[in-house]
Amino acid sequence: MKHIVLDTNCLLACIGKSSKFHSIWTAFLSGKFYLCLSNEIVTEYEEIFSKKTSPAFAEMIIHIILNSENIVLVNPYYRFGLITTDPDDNKFVDCAVIASADYIVSNDVHFNILKTINFPKINVIRIEQFAGELEKNL
Repeated sequence: MKHIVLDTNCLLACIGKSSKFHSIWTAFLSGKFYLCLSNEIVTEYEEIFSKKTSPAFAEMIIHIILNSENIVLVNPYYRFGLITTDPDDNKFVDCAVIASADYIVSNDVHFNILKTINFPKINVIRIEQFAGELEKNL
């Protein structure tokens, strides 16, 4: 089973039932992949969901995620600092490295710099690619 780190905007994009990426959320709920998280990522998820939806909905999503059996919760002690254009994105990079994630799922262009870095090697795929990969494996 794949271990992935899911950028906040990609998580937002897959929650809604009418989203073309809703299959990612249902695949997570069905245990089709491991979602790698750190406390920083969970905090960002809750903050952004509270702003975009409501605090109650954000709390419910976080509760569902944290009570799932297919999460890998890590506590990165080392900060790689690989993304300089938006340092806030480094929380996803650090989590991916520490969790030995197969890749980060993100459509954020700031992650493109990772393609030029050989160590630590971190693969990044777009949400469309990940949804297609899940579809093939179902």
